Amino acid sequence: MPTAPHPQSTDELYEALKENDRRPYGRTRTVVAEELVEAAEQFAEPAPLIHALFELQEAYTYGSEPRKSPVVFARVLTLFDEQPDVFDERMRHMLFWRFKWVSNALRALPEIPLASLRQWLTEMRDRYEKAGLQLQPYYGQAYQLAVHVGEDTVQAYELWAGRTRTRLSDCEACEICERAQYHLTAGDDERALRTWEPVLAGKASCQEEPARSLSYALLPLLRTGRAERARELHLTGYRGCRRNPSMSGEVGRHLEFCALTGNEARGLELLAENRGLFDEVESPLDQLHFLTGVEVLLARVEALGHGEAPAAGYAGRVWTVAGLRAEVRGRADDLAARFDARNGTTAHTDRRRARLDQAPLLETLELTLRTRSLDDVAPAAPVPAPAAPTADVPESLPELILRARELEEQGHPDAQVCWARLRTLVSARGYTHPDDPAVGPLVRLRADLLADEAGRAGQRDEFADCAGLHEEAAALYDDAAAPGHAALARACALLATAEIPAEGADSAEAKAAALTAAHAAMVRLHEETPGLAPYQEARLLRMRATALGMRLQTSGSEEHAAPVLAEVDLLHAFATRHDIAGQISGALLLRASTHAITGDLPTAVTQIDAIVERLRTHGPAWHLPRTFGLRGRLQLGLRDAEAAYADLTEGLRLAAQWPSDAVDTSRLLADLAEACMHLGRPDEALRHLTRSAEVDLRTGSRTDAFCAYSNAARLSLDLGRVEDCIALLDSLLAEPDVTAGEVDDRIVAQLRLTRARALHAGEDLKAATTEFVALAAESAGWDDDPGSHAMIAAETAVLLGEAGEFGRAREAADQALAAHARAPRYEQLSNCLRELARLQAQRQGADGLDDARAFLTDAARIADEARSAGYEAQGRPLDSALAYEHGRVNAYAGAYEDALAALDKALALLGEPGPEEDDHAGEWAECVRLAGAVEGIYLERPAPALTRLDTAVAHLTASGHAEQTEPLTSLATRLRDEE
Repeated sequence: MPTAPHPQSTDELYEALKENDRRPYGRTRTVVAEELVEAAEQFAEPAPLIHALFELQEAYTYGSEPRKSPVVFARVLTLFDEQPDVFDERMRHMLFWRFKWVSNALRALPEIPLASLRQWLTEMRDRYEKAGLQLQPYYGQAYQLAVHVGEDTVQAYELWAGRTRTRLSDCEACEICERAQYHLTAGDDERALRTWEPVLAGKASCQEEPARSLSYALLPLLRTGRAERARELHLTGYRGCRRNPSMSGEVGRHLEFCALTGNEARGLELLAENRGLFDEVESPLDQLHFLTGVEVLLARVEALGHGEAPAAGYAGRVWTVAGLRAEVRGRADDLAARFDARNGTTAHTDRRRARLDQAPLLETLELTLRTRSLDDVAPAAPVPAPAAPTADVPESLPELILRARELEEQGHPDAQVCWARLRTLVSARGYTHPDDPAVGPLVRLRADLLADEAGRAGQRDEFADCAGLHEEAAALYDDAAAPGHAALARACALLATAEIPAEGADSAEAKAAALTAAHAAMVRLHEETPGLAPYQEARLLRMRATALGMRLQTSGSEEHAAPVLAEVDLLHAFATRHDIAGQISGALLLRASTHAITGDLPTAVTQIDAIVERLRTHGPAWHLPRTFGLRGRLQLGLRDAEAAYADLTEGLRLAAQWPSDAVDTSRLLADLAEACMHLGRPDEALRHLTRSAEVDLRTGSRTDAFCAYSNAARLSLDLGRVEDCIALLDSLLAEPDVTAGEVDDRIVAQLRLTRARALHAGEDLKAATTEFVALAAESAGWDDDPGSHAMIAAETAVLLGEAGEFGRAREAADQALAAHARAPRYEQLSNCLRELARLQAQRQGADGLDDARAFLTDAARIADEARSAGYEAQGRPLDSALAYEHGRVNAYAGAYEDALAALDKALALLGEPGPEEDDHAGEWAECVRLAGAVEGIYLERPAPALTRLDTAVAHLTASGHAEQTEPLTSLATRLRDEE
């Protein structure tokens, strides 16, 4: 089946070639290019065929198919020899430029004899001389061949580097890379890095640069102590070569960098992301470079004891690290030997061995915001348990069971360790239950384990599973003649069932009703269960109070506060009478929380202060981290960020003394991040956010983890850490459950949206636009959330406008307007339409004026709607911003009288800025400046323009806005100088 429509005319052919040029390099672009060559052969004139052949050669070259590139070039060269007059200046330039492409392709094929490589260089030299072209490009290829073969390169380097560059020389960035690598090979890291600096700093670039140079500069940067710079360039450089077959060697060097900096886990992630390169890379030389980098990584992972961990490798087989390493080693050794046999040296084997023999350069280097270990992504083989376990776990099975139950009664965190040990023992083949009346029957122990499993499901917010497990446990407790435990399990099931999210607009009301019913059922259960032990009765009272507290939190209704406090008083009195320390503090915490929910934060803080003192004196100590966490959140509510920071930090310190699942560490870290933001410490906030997300991942709360990471990504973007943001999101979007579609599509869409914005901020307009267009198409189906579609479509329209695709931008804007009609987004749509108008007028001048004005007409309609709805913009007022944009658009299009009238209207709408605290002085001054420029320069009326400017300067100065006057005085000086 053809990939592209078959062109019926040369115009259609050229349009198809242009369209194909927009595609990324790869099989789709290559197949289309092949079809277009076939189509071009039907036309009598040779020029279309030449253009199609050039496109096909480019697709082969950058699609890593070096065997096919020289064949295509040979056809072009034959056409040139037969019909040189058909080649215009641009086509002649492309022809002679691509002699170098053929040299590169032939070097990459070990089956091509060395004599043929030298013969091709002679052909290139003869052709250049015949055409009167300078030979610097030829000597560049001769030098690269000498490097490839492993000959003495000093003379070849001087013959090339000492010559003046020509129009046919490799681009400046590529030549810089060759020079830097020459110094690198000589062992001079510092000189290599000085040579590379223009490319590393982004001052020189091309199709493969700076990504190529960045990959080679990573290790020299580490060796010279510039680790942070290496980290930055790894993030930037990897994004420039990921999944690109023609840059697989560069991907290999990034894998090597990960292996040598303690980032083996990231290396395995990147290997998985580039798994396709094992099969897509057709260049033997690129394969050799890629596989050597892969082997460096795999050897390091295996040396760290993870040889049996899974690894992404060749398709059609499941690989371990050790198995893939053996396969890669065999293939890479064979490739190196083939090149060395062709070249008559040992250069490739020697270079490969040097890379494999490298020792790690750093023990650890934090490359991304998502710091993970090999244990996180590829658990090693089981190792013996540590000599000193977290808790004191009895060796005797009866003692272990009794100890677990005793700790469970107290609510002690170490109960988790005992249950985990018991779960392992009971599930083992041949388990024999103790015949001990104190322990009870096996069914009782199975019920205990189910109840523990249910509790852990509840901690992960898996409420349906939690409820089901508690019901199973209750049935087993009945079988074991333990009615008190059965009642507790059923109460837990009632509470979990009430927490299952309800659907629909009245979900909060439904949840409140469910909690009311759950509380009533618990009261009946309490009354109908005889023989409850004091700790069981206290726990039932605690759950009754908790259900009502959750109802208050859900409804926000003041009438629900008193019932909570009444239940809390019952719990506190009972726990005090029976001296149950954990439930006493639990009651006090519930009381403080109730005051906090009703908005009485000072009272809540006062009560928390007393609870802290009680816990320090009477315990239980494991309640302290949660108590400090609650007080920290209350301090945030009271806007005392310093006090909140101190409490949350102390809560985290204390939490470290207990098992990881005993305290909601993720919540403490998230709240600490918020405190840091209030204190103006965003970088520290970012660290806490990412730690919070990783805690959620380890505990199985993946939705919470993705949400936390989403917040971290947006914060990193706000901080200008664009590459950190993109690397974090790339890692998250590659998670197996994300790629399998198992994560909520809206969460994934938010991650992708932030990534698209980061790509835009990183000036990767093509990639950003592609992602935005895809998101706009997907969000069009969000019938329950048209507002988000309006926002995404609006941003998409602006990016298309920045790319100059105003037809597609108009379509996206119309989608945004249609969604806006269902869920208004006044400010976002107004900003989008004004920006599109500016872009079109700026790019197209008078030719784009009508379309630009159409965008502004839509913006005017939105401003009218906003005014009718009583909407107040968070940023610039919509009416004055619209008038100003009319001024700019008309000025770009040369309609200066209309521009001036619009700017005067904007000034009238804004009004003169008032005293110093007035926040629109800058906007007003800019409007005056543009009006002065239109009037004084383009309409050639300097006198009124100067009056306008001088008056504005005097007013701004008098009202305390002197800092806004500089652009106005500068323009006034220019106008006076031109008089």
